[in-house]
Amino acid sequence: MRACAGCNPIGRFGSTILGLTSDSSEILRTLATGIAGMSVSDPLSRPAMASKPKRKSNEPIVENRRARRDYFIDDTLECGIRLTGTEIKSIRDGQISLAEGYVRATETPPKLTLHGAHIAEYPPAGEHRQHEPGRVRSLLAHKREIRKLAAKTRAKGSTLVPLKLYFVRGRAKLLIGVARGKRSRDKRQDVAERESKRDMQRAMSRKR
Repeated sequence: MRACAGCNPIGRFGSTILGLTSDSSEILRTLATGIAGMSVSDPLSRPAMASKPKRKSNEPIVENRRARRDYFIDDTLECGIRLTGTEIKSIRDGQISLAEGYVRATETPPKLTLHGAHIAEYPPAGEHRQHEPGRVRSLLAHKREIRKLAAKTRAKGSTLVPLKLYFVRGRAKLLIGVARGKRSRDKRQDVAERESKRDMQRAMSRKR
């Protein structure tokens, strides 16, 4: 093929080839710079997500303050309790009293029952769906624990009293205690200790 004067095949295509090469190099340099500037996150180095705060339960807690005042509590046991729907609703409304309550435990057959606790009727339920406010209520515990309680109550001066009623995951629980009656002297001493603690708290609050 005869070369044409003044024609340079490299010159004709060289600028195009060199232009592509130059553009490609520039693109590669830009990409390399961008990649180098990116921070690669390590999933193990990420800060732990804050745990959600636990919601406070709005379920009521009913305490038998009289039991703590009149008895020494030697041992306690958490029991389940069988309740009707209206009883549960009344308890959630705070319509319950454990002050006059007591618990009986029998070995044969193993049985645990609550006596004397008063749960008021639930008026919205209507007259024909009401429960008996002072009825005897069955408590739920392992047979082994019931036998232990029955044996402890055979000791002179010991009895079982309800201490607190509360809810755990929507289920009613009753805390009962093995109790020994306080003498008048013991009660007076408890009163003196409470008054002493109050005086100390008042004195501390005045200093602040």
